[in-house]
Amino acid sequence: MPTIDMNADVGESFGRWRLGDDAAIFESVTSANIACGFHAGDPSTIAETCRAAAAAGVTIGAHVAYRDLAGFGRRYIDCTPTELADDVLYQIGALEAFARAAGTRVRYVKPHGALYHATVDNPGHARAVVDAIRAFDTSLPILALPGACILEIARDAGLRGVIEAFADRNYNPNGSLVSRREPDAMLEDDEAIAANMVRLAHDGVIVARDGSHLSIAAESICVHGDSPSAVATAAKVRRALADSGVAIAAFV
Repeated sequence: MPTIDMNADVGESFGRWRLGDDAAIFESVTSANIACGFHAGDPSTIAETCRAAAAAGVTIGAHVAYRDLAGFGRRYIDCTPTELADDVLYQIGALEAFARAAGTRVRYVKPHGALYHATVDNPGHARAVVDAIRAFDTSLPILALPGACILEIARDAGLRGVIEAFADRNYNPNGSLVSRREPDAMLEDDEAIAANMVRLAHDGVIVARDGSHLSIAAESICVHGDSPSAVATAAKVRRALADSGVAIAAFV
């Protein structure tokens, strides 16, 4: 029986501004990428999200980002590798404090937004993320796109890299994600999304925007928690995977 993890970006509210329905999406996912306060999230939101994830039995990961609240972490920051490593370490440590208070702990790290894409082809910033994780806990895996340079850097540093695929994002034929500036960046047909993820889990194949097939050896599937249809999409994908004989379980 194939096994795959389902993760979601959560904890992205800030103060009185609410984004996503984390409690509802926890009914479908097995891992939670919790914002650590740099692109979204505030102390009370982080604490509430950790408590909800722990109560639901969902594994907690640090969703680390550039220091960019105004841009939701989607803008590249040309900081030095040392500055970035310190920022990432700070974020993991903050989330760990709230996770422990909730009776659990941080189990993995996933960069967010512009930092996530920088770890694909910016070795300096990818290495900074790896250095921060090594300084905190070498047992923490890193979620990344297939082919990202951070995977090789992590492996050389003795860390585990975990490849993920995106359920609700469109892919270019070269395996990169379609830019959010493009109108078809986000997928909205839950039936097609579910069928694509079932194909991924069984055959390691995902369909790109031009209809071509991409080979992706993914251990995890991501649904963006801030999407309007995130809860319904995650539930649909989970049901389709289970109905096709796929076990859904956290990768750590």
